[in-house]
This record gives sequence, structure tokens and C-alpha cells, in this order.
Amino acid sequence: MKFSKFGRMALASVVSLGLGFGVIACGPSNTLDFVYVTSSKQDQINVYKVDSQAGALIPIPNSPYKSGGTNPVADATSPNGKNLYVVNHDSNTVVVFTISTDGSLSQQQSCPTPGTLPTQLAINRAGTYLYVVETYQPGFNAKTPGPGALVVFPINATGQLGATGSLCTPVANGDNAFFPVGNNPVGVNVTASNTYVYVANESDATLSAFQVGSTGALTSVGTFPVGVAPNALASDPTSKFLYVTDGAANQMIGFLIQLNGTLIAMQTPFKTDNLPDAVTVDPRGIYVYVANYNANDVSAYTIDRATGNATQIAGTSAYSVDAGPLCVLIEPAEARFVYTMNFLGNTVSGLRLTPSTGALAPVQNTPFKATGQPTCGAAITHGNHSIEVIQP
Repeated sequence: MKFSKFGRMALASVVSLGLGFGVIACGPSNTLDFVYVTSSKQDQINVYKVDSQAGALIPIPNSPYKSGGTNPVADATSPNGKNLYVVNHDSNTVVVFTISTDGSLSQQQSCPTPGTLPTQLAINRAGTYLYVVETYQPGFNAKTPGPGALVVFPINATGQLGATGSLCTPVANGDNAFFPVGNNPVGVNVTASNTYVYVANESDATLSAFQVGSTGALTSVGTFPVGVAPNALASDPTSKFLYVTDGAANQMIGFLIQLNGTLIAMQTPFKTDNLPDAVTVDPRGIYVYVANYNANDVSAYTIDRATGNATQIAGTSAYSVDAGPLCVLIEPAEARFVYTMNFLGNTVSGLRLTPSTGALAPVQNTPFKATGQPTCGAAITHGNHSIEVIQP
């Protein structure tokens, strides 16, 4: 029997910034970033500071925080580092938190989604729109299954969702508060250029592609076949390449993003380990990392900047992490550490990234404890840390 990413999570409970490489300026403390990890079992958000030397994760005071809903499955931080957005799958909400200078959280807003069972979210680089995918459009549910929805929330100057005077109101699509996608959408990505949005429809084995208009409204640019069971996707900082993991076929499929947003598949899929279900692109646009749920490891690849082809990094096919990694991220301050959120291990694994080769090595004392069943994570830079930004 085959389970989607969120089906596996339910089963287990019963028994995914474009920065570049440049001169680093170190801040006044040893804290490099703050990392925010959602945990589904206790509806919490674990908050850690990242030690700038070792990459160790250290819980901040008062962590964990309540997620403001039930079964948080994904989160994203605003580009300015002032807000955290959390998707609560079972309560059909997106909750907005204010991030203080010490990394602590204060709930600011809770918005219902138009449909049911939201699964993933993405924020554009401009910090002006939040994209949320839902398992079912209004009118459909688990008893009467049907297609999913992509919801577009404007982000106002305070970081809240919805235009001023119309809080929590999504961008309209005619009479609807959503844009239709395929069956069982489980992943969403917006390009660094803020121009195109892509959704992975796991049950249909397709990608839904949209162009972003000046008002935030979306226009479909097509539906594209992809593998057997696409479950996560990420684009590179130049908005030229899109990478999609296929959990059923143990592969990553690459696409060339055309000027009109359409997709052309790269000639050959790239082999992963067992059940890939999360992918991220190195902020420099040089490397791709894939978390493999059943293999408990991370596959690493070098990107050919001309063609987008991904070649496994020499020396090893994968790097071990704790059990059941559901999510993978690269810290944004200096892009020196990679973290996976391990659903079965109730931990976060830390890996040191060598910028010259892309190779990974365990950080000291990894893995780091998290509250029950961590699902995903996001991060912000702390203090005066900066690296050159790659422009798309």
C-alpha cells in the first residue's frame, strides 16, 4: 500500500532564500541563525539558535511554543526575518507569528484556509505573497475526494495575511478564493524572480504551473507530467532550474524553466536513495540536497550551472541522518550547515557543508532533540551575517 507524505505521518503517529557566496561578516554573538521546527504530535514549534562555530542547535528560553492549531506540518519565514508562518493541517489554518530579536515568537494572526487539509506553503522573495496548497478544494473532503487548491494570501506591511482592511482574505480567482490544482497537492515552490509558482500533485503525477500577475492573481501556464509520485520541489536562485523528488521511483527529476514559465524535463532523472521526500537548493545555486525518508540519509549533488544537470558529489552517495527525515534546509546566514527534521527520530540532524565541494559531515552532538514528530523547519539570519545575493 502506498502512502503520501502526510499519510505516512498519520500512520507513524498511530504506531522544503536565494543567497550567494561572498565575504562573511560575523556578528557580535555566537548565534548564527534561529531555526524554527514544527512538531505535529504536540502541536508545537521548537526554536533553536545555531552556534556559529559548531552548527549545534541550542533551544532558546520558553521553547517550544504552541503552533496555534492542530498538526503543524510546514513553516516559512519572511525574507526580512520578522515573521513566521505555520500551516496547521488538521485545523485548516495558517498562523502568523512575530519574531523578536531574541528569536522568540508571539502569535499575531490566525487565518482559515478556504478548503481543507493544507499541506505546504512558500513565500516569495519579495515577501509580498504567501502560497498555501490544500488537499481539497471547497466541496471536497476525504469521504468525497477531489482536486486540491492553491491559495494566495497577500502579505501586508505588518506581516499579516490579507490587504489592510481585509485581513485573512486571499487573492480572488473570480468568485473563488483559490486557484485549482490537481489531486493531492503536497508541494509548492515560487521562483526567486517572484514570477512563477509550481505545485506538485502527488496522486496525478503532475506539476501545475502558474504565472504571477501584478495583483497576485495567477494565470495557468500548463500542467506537466512528472514521474510517478512527485512530493517536493525546489528551484535554483537564478529561476532557471526546477528539481522535483519522486517518492515512488526513488529519483529526482530536473526541469528547465522557460521564459514563459513552461517546463522542459532534463533528459535523465537523477537517482536518489529510498523514498525521497524533501529537496533544497544551495543558496549559491551550486548544490542540491535531497532527504530520503526510508533510507535515513541525504543525497547530495552538484549543479551544472549551464545545463542544470545534477551529479552526485564524489566520495559518497548519501549522508546519514536520524530516522525518517521529512524536511531539509540550509541555514541562510552563511549557508554552512544543513539540517533535517526527523519525524521518526524526534530529532533534528545537523550536517556541516563544505562550500568548495558540497560535501557534508555530521556536526558535533548531532542529532538534536525535538518535541514529538518534527515535520519541517525554517530559519532566519541573526545579527550581522551576510553573503552576496545571487540575482535571478
